[in-house]
Amino acid sequence: MIDQELAQLESVYQTIVDFLVRYSFQLVGAVIIILLGLWFASKVAKWLFKTLDNKGLDITLANFIANVVKVLLIAITVMIALGKLGISITPFVAALGAISLGAGLAIQGTLSNYGAGLAIILTRPFVLKNTITVKGYTGLVEEINLATTVLINEDNERVTIPNRHIVGEILKNTEQNSLVEGLVGVAYSSDPDQVISVIAATLESIEDVQQSPSVKIGIDAFADSGINISYRFWVPTPLFHQTKFTANLAIYKALLQAGVQIPFPQREVRILDAKD
Repeated sequence: MIDQELAQLESVYQTIVDFLVRYSFQLVGAVIIILLGLWFASKVAKWLFKTLDNKGLDITLANFIANVVKVLLIAITVMIALGKLGISITPFVAALGAISLGAGLAIQGTLSNYGAGLAIILTRPFVLKNTITVKGYTGLVEEINLATTVLINEDNERVTIPNRHIVGEILKNTEQNSLVEGLVGVAYSSDPDQVISVIAATLESIEDVQQSPSVKIGIDAFADSGINISYRFWVPTPLFHQTKFTANLAIYKALLQAGVQIPFPQREVRILDAKD
């Protein structure tokens, strides 16, 4: 039993020695080719990324192109090294094709995200720091990756949206601002022009209210208990709720100081004598 194991070990040892003797120079050459290829691919990828970035290309797309070129150069290097060892790459290409097909079917959702991400980078429907609304979520664009887009809302929550849920959907882009819409009811005895002037002056005095686009104020509806005055203005997205609350309180105080009555819902009930 021991003699058989020793014979097997000797056989393996002899095989390794024969391989090294026969392919030692080819093996050293293949290792050198791979090392040089890795170095060259890294240098080319860095140079390409820097060049594309200097040309003003989107940083995500520039990084994607640089990485693709790097992978292709490494693949070419490996094929050259295998050829140096006398190994045919045809079986590897066939196996790679089969693996790629299986992987494509298994991760088609992920691949669709990458395709959508590439479409976003190329068409640029939005860029970093834009405010977008998609699928009911609103926030500043913090990151644009090939697979996902990350939004940051006013509560500093990170919302990660797969890119396939953005491309082809209805998308609202308001750059870096968001629209605030407010409504206040005043008595029918009030002068609408005075009310509008008070609201306009109040909103103009609030620092974070954007004056361009201009503030819009007007009569929204004639309600049961009073006249509804609507106002619309733009604010930086991270300050949306903070500015809205500040504006509403300031408008309320300004209207009271101006003597404008803010009515509450009323109903008139009449009791009639019943007659036989």
